[in-house]
Amino acid sequence: MSKKNEQSQSKSSDVSFEKSLKRLEEIVAEMENADPDLDKALSLFSEGVELVKLCSSKLNDTKNKIEVLIEETEIMRKEQFKTDGN
Repeated sequence: MSKKNEQSQSKSSDVSFEKSLKRLEEIVAEMENADPDLDKALSLFSEGVELVKLCSSKLNDTKNKIEVLIEETEIMRKEQFKTDGN
């Protein structure tokens, strides 16, 4: 993995979902309202793409954790109703 990718990964893991989403909303507003020049628009778009990837990854991680918790809860429920006599 390149040094830039490592820095980007460690930096992105420190940013919260909420902050990323807020920044993404700011980028959209700026691109819609400020009419940035081509270079600025490209820079904003690139940042936005990275934020979308980050948010999507965090949402998928959260979904997986919730699914595991639900599975664990279901197993616990099933085990609670088992009796030694059966």
